Amino acid sequence: MTLPLITRLVNFVQAEFGVSNAEVSAALHHEGGAAHLPIVLWQYGFISLRQLERLFDWLEAERVQV
Repeated sequence: MTLPLITRLVNFVQAEFGVSNAEVSAALHHEGGAAHLPIVLWQYGFISLRQLERLFDWLEAERVQV
């Protein structure tokens, strides 16, 4: 069974970028929640622009596989 995309996304940003549970939680509580998670992580300064680009690449690859 495949995990939901949001779970895989959170696992990815935590493993690859070292984003903490508290940072993910703060970003998820922002208006838009999970739908805007990558942008909110960047806006809050939890990930860099380069990491955001890498995250978008990862998301694109994940969606192609589904």
